[in-house]
Amino acid sequence: MSRIKSDGGGTITFFLALGAGRQMCRLATTFLTQKQAFSYLRKNRTEFERMARAQLASGAVEDGIVVLSML
Repeated sequence: MSRIKSDGGGTITFFLALGAGRQMCRLATTFLTQKQAFSYLRKNRTEFERMARAQLASGAVEDGIVVLSML
């Protein structure tokens, strides 16, 4: 995990490590506070990274960003 930030509007951006590179990922959440959203991301980080890698492999990228939603 490198950086995590809130984009507001219920989304959190994080970067997936890919060797020496990084892939931006955006997670849409329904949480009202950043603290809740960050806690959720940390608890489920492994699953979100797996989902992001699968989307990258299938080419499901929007404007260069892997877009995920809550489990």
